[in-house]
Amino acid sequence: MSNLPKYVQIKEVGPRDGLQNEKSWIETVDKIAWINMLSESGVKEIEYSSFVNPKWIPALADARIVGKQIKRNPNVSYSALVPNLKGLDFALEVGIDRASVFMSASETHNLNNINKSIAETYPILKQVIEEAKQAGKLVTGYVSTVFDCPHEGKIAPSEVLRVCEKLLEFGVDDISLGDTIGSAVPSQVEQLLEGVLRHYQKEKIIMHFHDTRGMAIANIMTAMQYGINRFDSSIGGLGGCPYAQGAAGNVATNDVLYLLHGLGIHTGIDEQKIQEASLYIQEKLGKALPSRSLAYIKSAI
Repeated sequence: MSNLPKYVQIKEVGPRDGLQNEKSWIETVDKIAWINMLSESGVKEIEYSSFVNPKWIPALADARIVGKQIKRNPNVSYSALVPNLKGLDFALEVGIDRASVFMSASETHNLNNINKSIAETYPILKQVIEEAKQAGKLVTGYVSTVFDCPHEGKIAPSEVLRVCEKLLEFGVDDISLGDTIGSAVPSQVEQLLEGVLRHYQKEKIIMHFHDTRGMAIANIMTAMQYGINRFDSSIGGLGGCPYAQGAAGNVATNDVLYLLHGLGIHTGIDEQKIQEASLYIQEKLGKALPSRSLAYIKSAI
């Protein structure tokens, strides 16, 4: 285990990726209070919302109000998902430190998710990336379905590399590789990272695992053995993809912290504050969240 990183940075995506698939409406005031709790947990980046048309993601229709009213911690980077120039304008208006753009490695998933082919998506994202950079913002490029697609099955690493190459050419600062349907196993992670890290520095790579089949923690362990030390996670295991039926939530921040801190890996995050924020949003949703460590804490109380 000596090749594991000594520090891991977690990006908390619960307020965006976690809530986007929820049918229950969370009141804006509650979202703001929740994000403020997360801001004091030691997390270095929070993806607080999405500036996608509300008709596509109704759960995040209040993105502009949330962006204006959250209490910003100077030690936290606040990011948001932006699909196009209009979304970027709204995000810049209310305040972001980093813009997140997104597309798929799978042609069919991209058509379902964005309503455009991969080729048609490139010029739109190029404009968004260039405008964000001109505004002095960092940009993350999300690449979905990097292992498997709900429509096409296995995705070849060469297809993932093709998309990564374009996004980096357009100027993104880093790439988040997403196991959108939560189907990957460690051997697939090894295969993809063997190819990706031949071309790009590990510092530019973030891994984004969903936990549909309970493999996310094993996949994180595998990625760390390749030197990856940046991961997206969602508090309590909230989430899912509206365009990948059956996909479970992101790997739970709570469970990732239990792993990392148990291994002696530094994160700077207070597990107790994460648990408190998890219980808060769980109560607002009116349902149990899937995090194993959260369930254990509740049963022990």
